[in-house]
Amino acid sequence: MKPADQSRTSTVTQVNGTLCNGENGQRLKKNDKIAEIAHHFGRIMEVLGLDLDDPSLKDTPARVAKMFVNEAFVGLDETQFPEVSFFDNTYNFDEMVVVNDISLYSYCEHHFVPFFGKVNVAYFPNKKVIGLSKINRIVDFIGRKPQVQEKLTREIAETLSVLLDTEHVAVYVEANHLCVASRGIKDHNSHTKTGSYLGKFKNEWTKKEFVSTFQ
Repeated sequence: MKPADQSRTSTVTQVNGTLCNGENGQRLKKNDKIAEIAHHFGRIMEVLGLDLDDPSLKDTPARVAKMFVNEAFVGLDETQFPEVSFFDNTYNFDEMVVVNDISLYSYCEHHFVPFFGKVNVAYFPNKKVIGLSKINRIVDFIGRKPQVQEKLTREIAETLSVLLDTEHVAVYVEANHLCVASRGIKDHNSHTKTGSYLGKFKNEWTKKEFVSTFQ
């Protein structure tokens, strides 16, 4: 099996000297995005019967727009993909590298409410290794957009496979979804668990070794 490529991910774009996932197309400038979102969110508030002349509410549309563009959904802008540093695998290290309990905060694309939890990542190095904090940054960036957990899990695995030039990557995500806890069934106790296993991690023994690091 080959490392993840363009046929298995969305468009792979060269950014900051590295690769990230994203779809090309026409894009508004950041300030124009914020202005558009603020306008439409203000209309939503008015339709809901909220008074935009209220001192506590009058700046809310702009605040929400800035939050969407600069923070919550910054992962939609591939030009913001984090700088990634690599090191030559001069030690020829060929055992599993694991990073556990990476914090995740994302948004459900069905209801635009948060889901959050932990991500566990492992890979077998090829010719290069990645700075460990960069894995956390990549997870954080990919998480910051509306999506379903299954897609998020797969995208993290495939992005790392491309970046590290290795087909042997595993990702396991456990998250709480506010679309389940705060509405609908209103179940506060359930957790959603998803995994993506590439290369050697499809072997049950290798998968168990990885899973044993966080369970």
